[in-house]
Amino acid sequence: MDLPVSVLLFGITRDLTGQSAISISLNQDAQVRDLLSQLHQQFPALAGIRSLLVAVNGEYAEPDQLLNRNDEIALIPPVSGG
Repeated sequence: MDLPVSVLLFGITRDLTGQSAISISLNQDAQVRDLLSQLHQQFPALAGIRSLLVAVNGEYAEPDQLLNRNDEIALIPPVSGG
């Protein structure tokens, strides 16, 4: 656990965690899927959100994208309405 990352939370993700940003530590070669797994352990309610997207440095990230120390990471919940 030597890769500290900060994650910005919006919409329902902010409501479920009660925070607008959280910091977590990941393993050095962590991928987006590892981040989500860790978040689901810390905040089980997040696991119930379907189609939760992760943005890294302003671009949508695939589950196998590697994360780096200074990445700006944001959880993008599904948008409702129409």
